[in-house]
Amino acid sequence: MENKFGHGFVTNLVLIAQHFALPPQQAWFGAGDHVGEMVLPEKFKGTPVEELTTMLKKKVIWHQPGSMDKEDARDVIAVINRLVVAIDHELGIGDAEIGEFR
Repeated sequence: MENKFGHGFVTNLVLIAQHFALPPQQAWFGAGDHVGEMVLPEKFKGTPVEELTTMLKKKVIWHQPGSMDKEDARDVIAVINRLVVAIDHELGIGDAEIGEFR
């Protein structure tokens, strides 16, 4: 069955990140749609990737649009940044980092 909002792990992570590339007041609308079909791969269970994925899902789902949009969006972006580095670490890239210019 085709999924309207994406299905997978990296796929949905990228879709969520695209929302947060928008201005904070626009980022929230529809972002939660991608959380429901975000599937954590078995290899990441019990790792920081699982913890950060749970944190990301909670931050996106629990946000109340119109209330602290800017601050909460900044928090989501920080979690996404930590999550992508954690994914790289779990994939064997020990010196992964976001970098200074992003």
